[in-house]
Amino acid sequence: MKRYSYILICLILGCTVFPGCDKYLDIKPKGRTTLSTVTDYDQWLNDPYLGMGFGSPYGWTNYFTDQVDFVNITTPPTTPTDLTYVWGLQFSSDLNSPPLLWSEHYAKINQYNSVLIGIDEATGGTESQKKSLKGEALLGRALEYFYLVNEYGKPYDSTTVNQDLAVPFVTSNDVTQKVPPRSTINEIYKHIIEDVNAAIPNLPLDNTANRFRGSLAAGYSVLARVYFYTGNYAEARRYAELALANTKAVMLNFNGTLPTSPSITNRVDVIYGRYVVGNFPASLEFMRTFSTDDLRVKKLYRNSDNYTFITRGATAFIPLQVTSSLQNVNTGTSVQEMRLIIAEVAARTNALSVALQQLDEIRKNRIATATYVPYQSSDQQTVLQEVFLERNLELAFTGLRWFDMRRLDKENRMGTVYRYDARGNVIATLPPHSNRYTLQIPVQVLSFNPGMQQNP
Repeated sequence: MKRYSYILICLILGCTVFPGCDKYLDIKPKGRTTLSTVTDYDQWLNDPYLGMGFGSPYGWTNYFTDQVDFVNITTPPTTPTDLTYVWGLQFSSDLNSPPLLWSEHYAKINQYNSVLIGIDEATGGTESQKKSLKGEALLGRALEYFYLVNEYGKPYDSTTVNQDLAVPFVTSNDVTQKVPPRSTINEIYKHIIEDVNAAIPNLPLDNTANRFRGSLAAGYSVLARVYFYTGNYAEARRYAELALANTKAVMLNFNGTLPTSPSITNRVDVIYGRYVVGNFPASLEFMRTFSTDDLRVKKLYRNSDNYTFITRGATAFIPLQVTSSLQNVNTGTSVQEMRLIIAEVAARTNALSVALQQLDEIRKNRIATATYVPYQSSDQQTVLQEVFLERNLELAFTGLRWFDMRRLDKENRMGTVYRYDARGNVIATLPPHSNRYTLQIPVQVLSFNPGMQQNP
């Protein structure tokens, strides 16, 4: 309850900066600040709220995944935390509360739209600066729509994307306008890709001073992620390689010196940063997939059973309590995510030497040097499974596991996921191809949009 109370307080505090409520999207539109100069718009994009990861402060989508075991869940589930954990149809029936995920995405989109609508008329600055800020707003908006389409749209299927519904594509910052109908998944992805491509020519070459802001590499990295989740693997690899070639970001070496600050804005491995606070109870099955010499375990996970992983509830992903400088988790793009995209695409196309090289570039920075041996195999499926494993370990609690479960389920690679109460009784299941892999439109949104089609 203490944790839930903190989350609720954060949501309330986050809403206080938004004085008016959009009755159509159920968001809290950003403020009454008058934007008139280029400097105003630049500072607008420095808003710390835009740097928060999706589902903040902790990253709600992590509760959907097979990495979590919430031993002390209330039965029957009642709180938003409980209901996300058991894949509830809705996470709150309170029509006066902002809907989880949906409201924060559209609130940020509203901020980015304010830049896109007003920057051309701003005073001061140069045309180049205006184009750069517009590029950053397009990139930021595209990332928010990527999250929305992977939360409220079905897992990507090239045969049905022109019929499957996603979310409304909103380009206005006028909260009194009626929300447009839900776009198809294909339409949303088309908008995302067009926005990022329009942004790239004008994005700054370097965002090292503040990695929450856009950059050329950030644009490439978002395209890599987008193409990866649509199954366009050739383009995903191409843009991942471009992201790595155009960034100053490098892998963080767990065998070496770790950061002294928890800030994501200047962490060396971040390409396009967003953050949540790491705090999740880890499942025994997930923890048992780590090797005994994996440095991530004792640097990121608190444990009370001597790291034997035999006691439910004994292990939590909570870096604050073991390595405080790593307490914030980057839900944005990173060097390691780009390497893992390249590795998976290479494994899928039987370019095994490339896949193994990318695995090595990550693991040598995560496994104790004294015992590290590069992974080797000449079997395509074995290498692909190893890439899946490493992606699961390295990107744990970044929010991407839920999206990975969705895409792997489409390939019949996901078994049934179970939820247990404190006594070990099964209280919920997520079988293969379940409708629960797609979130329902929040009831708060439907209450103002009764004609909007609900997901199954």
